[in-house]
Amino acid sequence: MEKLTIRDVDLKGKRVIMRVDFNVPIKDGVVSDDTRIVEAIPTIKYVLEQGAKVILLSHLGRPKGGPDPKYTLKPVAERLSQLLGKEVKFVPALYGEEVEKTVAELKEGEVLMLENTRFDPGEEKNDLELAKKWAALADIHVNDAFGTAHRAHSSNVGIAQYIPSVAGFLMEKEIKFLSKATYNPDKPYAVVLGGAKVSDKIGVITNLLNKADRIVIGGAMMFTFWKALGKQTGNSLVEEDKIDLAKQILEQAKEKGVEVVIPTDAVCAQKMEAGAEKKVFTCEEGIPEGWAGYDIGPASVELIKSKLADAKTIVWNGPLGVFEIPDFAEGTKAVAEFIASLTDKGVTTVVGGGDSAAAVSQFGLDKKFSHVSTGGGASLEFLEGKELPGIASIANKKK
Repeated sequence: MEKLTIRDVDLKGKRVIMRVDFNVPIKDGVVSDDTRIVEAIPTIKYVLEQGAKVILLSHLGRPKGGPDPKYTLKPVAERLSQLLGKEVKFVPALYGEEVEKTVAELKEGEVLMLENTRFDPGEEKNDLELAKKWAALADIHVNDAFGTAHRAHSSNVGIAQYIPSVAGFLMEKEIKFLSKATYNPDKPYAVVLGGAKVSDKIGVITNLLNKADRIVIGGAMMFTFWKALGKQTGNSLVEEDKIDLAKQILEQAKEKGVEVVIPTDAVCAQKMEAGAEKKVFTCEEGIPEGWAGYDIGPASVELIKSKLADAKTIVWNGPLGVFEIPDFAEGTKAVAEFIASLTDKGVTTVVGGGDSAAAVSQFGLDKKFSHVSTGGGASLEFLEGKELPGIASIANKKK
């Protein structure tokens, strides 16, 4: 990896300000899913073991440009204390006297968490005055928040202008797996794209037409492609203004020798709810009025498996059906299980963050893939081939 990581710097006695992604769900003042906190622990522990003093920064939710008790990081600090088995000091401020005093008193191996970075409106504007205040508290900046890597904020990009910035273990892992999939995949390279809208995935599809051998389309997005092929889609979600684009994608794929795999059947219902009557309609017969597709059908599952069987690299981004409702989760689950089974056979299997990560977690498969990304938007932009500001700002290794 070209970027400097925490292994490349001397941390003994240093004050380390670390950007983590602790944007976790909180219910009744308690963290209800600590996955993101757990993911950051190896980096935090390593830095502490090296004899550093750690100051943690994270955002939580979307407060409206100022402090909001609903979005305080205090419950997160409490959960982190339990997971680390040591006290995590918490200061309900981002800078100022109390913060400076607590930092000055920090001993080697101690951890301090500051309040939600978004309580200062300057954070999302990459305000350099704010970044300077944070940089003044430390000697080294560690960026371990891949989930915000596609945003240029004060706590990830800004601080890096004043003190050296290095990658934590989680950031390093994300860059390693996503770089390989984006720039240097073992072939055949197959990509599975789901989700509701073609418009959300245009950048990825366009970029992957130059790299992938096969692109599998799923989710409600498939109905825009059905419509482009002149098929009936009933009441399914279709982006009418993207039908021509779908046709263009199919033409470009043909020119470049990339196979686009479109599901051949769909599980349909008259209402998107559990217990509704379900019917399977094929692409050829079309979906009648009053019915809408909410999952890929059984023939599509077999088709997709056959198209992935010989792949050496598989990237999956976006669910193939409405997996949150068990009645429409079968397609996503069957394909997820199949991709997961290939990991043991030496296939590199990468799941983009967001809904896909939520799906594999729901099915208890998250440990069965080579890598499950912690950033939905960030992984999508990475796969589009964009340079992410939160990665660009990490120092490069000297050639």
